[in-house]
Amino acid sequence: MHSYFIIYKPYLVLSQFSPVEGKKTLADFFQVPKDVYPVGRLDYDSEGLLLLTNDTKLNHRLLNPGFAHEREYWVQVDGAITTAALQQLEQGVRISVDGKTITTRKAKASLFITEPHVPIRIPPIRYRKEIPAPWIRLVLTEGKNRQVRKMTAATGFPTLRLIRYRIESISADGMQPGDILVLSHKEISQKLFHE
Repeated sequence: MHSYFIIYKPYLVLSQFSPVEGKKTLADFFQVPKDVYPVGRLDYDSEGLLLLTNDTKLNHRLLNPGFAHEREYWVQVDGAITTAALQQLEQGVRISVDGKTITTRKAKASLFITEPHVPIRIPPIRYRKEIPAPWIRLVLTEGKNRQVRKMTAATGFPTLRLIRYRIESISADGMQPGDILVLSHKEISQKLFHE
């Protein structure tokens, strides 16, 4: 029987259940069957939506580079990001992945006019009165290692806080760090693959 969960991974937590000396892992927050694992990962210093399952077919399908599915990130950046930088993010920027320079796929990038409603982060980002820290929405169809951080840095606006908000039609709306929701196979198929 396959199990499907969505979780809100807290900040400074590894996307794995196996223990690591001196670092918190998913096992510190979530109780799931032993054969359930994360699909993909979120960096230690990122937070937000993560899918857990023991469905190896789903895992393979989602991680297949040929299956372009939307991942929406809410990103707080360092400095008053410009329209030109947002356009650059949309067109694709050159970043280094595993020692190779690649150009990212076309993306969607927009500035939040009002700050989005997000959970309080502990510890919070470092506040500096003179430097704005606006939020942008970035929608990607690929997931290279630390891609969002590399992309915003390449445009001159480093990432201060990174939340994965959505994967296709599954979102972290209303969730808090440490929350877990159970989904059915039907819900997963509809929300991820529109089947």
